[in-house]
Amino acid sequence: MARKSLVRRCLRAVVLACLIFIVFLALVLLLFRYVNPPTSAFMLGYHVANPEGSIQQQWVGFSDISPWMPLAVVASEDQRFPDHWGVDFAAIRKALAEYHAGEGLRGASTITQQTAKNLFLWNGRSFVRKTLEAGLALAMDGLWPKQRILEVYLNIAEFGPGIYGVEAASRAYFGISARQLSANQSARLAAVLPNPKVLSVTSPSPYVRDRVFWIRGQMDQLSGLQYLKDLK
Repeated sequence: MARKSLVRRCLRAVVLACLIFIVFLALVLLLFRYVNPPTSAFMLGYHVANPEGSIQQQWVGFSDISPWMPLAVVASEDQRFPDHWGVDFAAIRKALAEYHAGEGLRGASTITQQTAKNLFLWNGRSFVRKTLEAGLALAMDGLWPKQRILEVYLNIAEFGPGIYGVEAASRAYFGISARQLSANQSARLAAVLPNPKVLSVTSPSPYVRDRVFWIRGQMDQLSGLQYLKDLK
């Protein structure tokens, strides 16, 4: 009886700790709906891995980003962004089916999931991280407007070693503010997002050039700036 009582107490403690953690995360997400995050898990990770390195990042509001830039990342990363609930379940089912068939576990991440990962989690392809990422993305989509998700994503995404956010990237690569980005420049920035430590904006490989061309075509196919015009 004493052993069963101990087990029950331990289970209650674990459940309580999980509930407290979930409430804490919900409060943090609610806070970040209105307050800009001071840093991100990925930026902190860069500091740890490169203690002598510096981070370039400057927060800008959504209205101070060229409308071509959110369109470019949506066209490149997540074309159903305006419509899903933070997680693309069809894409996840397909990725899991491919994994069980013996293929590698690919991302299938939405922009919302990438925002959650960059802000709170770590890089990797484990099921634990993907599960946490999906849960955070669903909560984020429920608590934040779509425009806020894009704003945070564009301000914390890594565009090159130590370069975080579209404002820092625009100034580092083009010498202009994010407000001034053209459609082609936006596509060039979006093209390196899958692997910004390897892919280069200033010295694009044939793969990056092909990806820029594809992204520009997708931007046009999505009806251009009209696609995200009513996003809130």
